[in-house]
Amino acid sequence: MDRFRNPTPSLALSIGLILSAKGAAAHGGDNMEKIVDGEAMSVDPIDSILWIHILLMMLSFGIIFPTGMVLGIVRNRWHVPVQVLGTAIAVVAYFLGHLHKGKAFAKNIHAGFSNWLMLMLGVQIVFGIYLKFHITKGFHGKIRKVAVVGHGVVGKLMPVVAWVQMLFGGITALGYCRDDHLGQCLAHFIMGSAFIGYGIVLTIIMLVGQAWLKRTGRSQEFFDSLLIAAWGCVNTFTEHRWGGAWVANDIQHTTMGVIWWCAGLAGIWLSRKRDGGPKRNFIPGFVILITGWAMSAHPQHLPLSTMVHTVFGYTLMAAGFTRIIEVSFVLRDANTISEDGDANSFQYIPPFLLYASGFLFMGATEEQMQLISDAGITHVSYILVLYSFAFLIFLFTNMLLHLYAVNSTPAVPPKDTDRTARMPRMNGHTRATDSRQIRDAEEFELEGLMSGDEHPESPSTLGKNNDTRVE
Repeated sequence: MDRFRNPTPSLALSIGLILSAKGAAAHGGDNMEKIVDGEAMSVDPIDSILWIHILLMMLSFGIIFPTGMVLGIVRNRWHVPVQVLGTAIAVVAYFLGHLHKGKAFAKNIHAGFSNWLMLMLGVQIVFGIYLKFHITKGFHGKIRKVAVVGHGVVGKLMPVVAWVQMLFGGITALGYCRDDHLGQCLAHFIMGSAFIGYGIVLTIIMLVGQAWLKRTGRSQEFFDSLLIAAWGCVNTFTEHRWGGAWVANDIQHTTMGVIWWCAGLAGIWLSRKRDGGPKRNFIPGFVILITGWAMSAHPQHLPLSTMVHTVFGYTLMAAGFTRIIEVSFVLRDANTISEDGDANSFQYIPPFLLYASGFLFMGATEEQMQLISDAGITHVSYILVLYSFAFLIFLFTNMLLHLYAVNSTPAVPPKDTDRTARMPRMNGHTRATDSRQIRDAEEFELEGLMSGDEHPESPSTLGKNNDTRVE
């Protein structure tokens, strides 16, 4: 029997958690004769070349490129060197993925999707080189506007696409999500990634997005509720094959979709005051809480899976509950109460719990649970390591936002000594003469800042920056 069918505890834990966190990588097409008919891969172990490919891709697309993206948004001079380094590592790792000799893989989505990811990288390089010439006269002026927008959009999409590709790599490396397992596998990885993404968005809005939120004229709960309603509509009509028999957890999944769009509509309505101004509400937090309660009681086939889903549900409930407390009691319906431009310490709890919920849900697929159970690993050990990965992503996100904040231009103006200007007001509003409103309007932008010679072409992530400070 091969080592993946009878894994040692350490091997099973390592492989299962790599899949849950970032994913491994595997490319098909080589040594296909070693694969038994009907199998997703050969019984050979992963060789050192493929492990190097995995680590280098995680380094370049998982760490270097996101860092370079932030430096590009703030127009720091280190943007180009960092992206060049990431590109060099990614190109080497790409070819290593096709040169390995150990485990062979059948045709898979990771191998096919890698070409699209590298195509995006190539397009980004072309845009970057063209913009570096700073040609603005004549026909090049029009082309440059397109290149600026394209460079910014592709650069910001790259971390999301890279995340998907790393998940595909982990799925391929273990031969998961095939045949009857595909549906539940998609549900776990899509919803898990959505929870992590929502946590990242909450962190961004909390730390650097308040000025953008003011400009929209909407409360954060409006956007949250709109997304919840849309997602609920999709779940209502996709969780069951209409016309067929109701099986397994179809009813629970469908009713969960129903409550999402019902609650989402209520949240949209409550997000506006009588005069049309933005207003905060409890609906998004309550939806998260009740979804966690439902998932904590989700019936499972394995005792280990039941425990992991229970902890996932409790974590999600805690995220929703703390979100309600934050909006209603800590902030008292204001957007922020901080005096120094940072968030209240309690505000970090709901986003982190969403990160943890995402990892727990992604790590609870049927095949992963079977692997961990067969290896004799307890749910406690597994959950603790998943929480560890959540802390790492939480840390990296905060580091990137700090890098953005300290290198933004213009710098955040000093705080007033006027106490009344700092007092929170209901629904997050201040008077037009309030100095805090003026200060907030100048604070951290979500879409990057422009240099003087390229002012009309805001979305570029490449250019000169007089402020070269990196902390």
